[in-house]
Amino acid sequence: SDVSSIHDQPIVSEFPDVFPDELLGIPSVREDISKIAFRTHYGHYEFLVMPFGLTNAPAVFMDLMNRVFHEFLDKFVIVFIDDILVFSKSKEEHEDHLRTVLQTLRQEKLYAKFSKCEFWLSSVAFVGHIVSAEGITMDPAKVEAITKWPRPTSVTE
Repeated sequence: SDVSSIHDQPIVSEFPDVFPDELLGIPSVREDISKIAFRTHYGHYEFLVMPFGLTNAPAVFMDLMNRVFHEFLDKFVIVFIDDILVFSKSKEEHEDHLRTVLQTLRQEKLYAKFSKCEFWLSSVAFVGHIVSAEGITMDPAKVEAITKWPRPTSVTE
């Protein structure tokens, strides 16, 4: 099976080039399984879930997350690839929102990796920003990384 043919002229969806571990949980489209199969001396293998490196994998995952959380987006949920931000005005409301998000994931047979989850934070780093009750600000660590970048000394740098 020639994998290069599916990458020759891809139609690229406009989402960032991110390939989180969670992409491996998205089922492959049945008619595309043979296109991404491979053979080794151990045998013939076909991906039943989306493998790393496919051009549109991030866009497919983002589309899935947008569809799953559609009714909650910008009300109390913001999703970016595999990051889910849940925001609320009170602790009671936040408990309801968290329950809703976790139940929605369970309904859709999607899972949050507990070791990567952070709960009940008053501020959180999200997509290069700090989100808190005071608002949204740039992440100082990101700003520092840019200001410490060495100044170019030639045109080619």
